[in-house]
Amino acid sequence: MSLSHALMTSLLEKSSSGYDLARRFDKSIGFFWHATHQQIYRELARMEKAGWIESEAAPDGGKTRKRLYRVLDAGREELRRWVREPSEPMDLRDELMVRFRAEAVMGPLGLDVEIERRLALHEAKLQAYRAIEKRDFPADKLLTREAQIQHMILKTGIMYEQSWVQWSHEALKMLRGAP
Repeated sequence: MSLSHALMTSLLEKSSSGYDLARRFDKSIGFFWHATHQQIYRELARMEKAGWIESEAAPDGGKTRKRLYRVLDAGREELRRWVREPSEPMDLRDELMVRFRAEAVMGPLGLDVEIERRLALHEAKLQAYRAIEKRDFPADKLLTREAQIQHMILKTGIMYEQSWVQWSHEALKMLRGAP
């Protein structure tokens, strides 16, 4: 996946300035596709040059260089093309697994401290995802197709964090020799 496709998706949800897009990105797509604000601004310029988006001076921009971006037909076509393109599942590449292997061959290295730290991070993110779910997708509310899709994306994050919490508890139990 490229950052441009993530940005076009976000811009289709709502035309935005680069700053507002970066802030919205951090609170939504940024949960599963990270980009710095500098990367976002560079990519917006590249996408505009490619003819996928256009920008205009923001009405509330005053004397700033604030611009509002929107997706053009060529950008929509590129996004359609990309969505239909097959992609491979992401390979797990986690330094913690290599550390765990080192623990296996060298004996106790104190890895439980790192696992506890990560466990706390995963629990916090899981709690945040569940709060979003409770706020945005209440069980008693009939959801639009768009909201159902957004809920499915959130459920993926919830399941991911749940699996790490469970794994961390099992790993800590094993490392500490508990039955």
